[in-house]
Amino acid sequence: MKLLKKQSSQLIVTSAMAAIFLVGCGSLGSGKSSSKKQAAARKAATANAPNMGVNSYLWRASLETLNFMPLAQVDPFGGVIVTDWYASAEAPNERFKANIYILDTNLRADALKASIFKQKRISGSWQDATIDADTARQIENAILTRARELYIATVDAQ
Repeated sequence: MKLLKKQSSQLIVTSAMAAIFLVGCGSLGSGKSSSKKQAAARKAATANAPNMGVNSYLWRASLETLNFMPLAQVDPFGGVIVTDWYASAEAPNERFKANIYILDTNLRADALKASIFKQKRISGSWQDATIDADTARQIENAILTRARELYIATVDAQ
């Protein structure tokens, strides 16, 4: 039983990381159908990016990295992105939620804070579950990598 749980957790983390890396490459989401409301929220959040009080590269990279998750709350001026619960087709009895906080106007590692939450369906109800502490750090690293790519692309274009 423990081996099955460990393999299931590893599958979820691997699937999430694969999705994150694909988003970073720009290939995930092109064939994904999302609701018009979510698409409008993402477009509005991205459009407001240059006028915010937080780093616009971190902001855009966060939205791109979490593109596969539905958005629950977006505050471009406060630098807060809260996703709704997301369950992958491979593991429908586990779901994840992310909170991203952009804390500064500078493109720095300490200007970003990610919190990841996990729940498992047990006897028909969702219950909080533990998540590997390294998962939030991996999400932060994926966002920082994408933010650097966006910054480099902007500098190279000038």
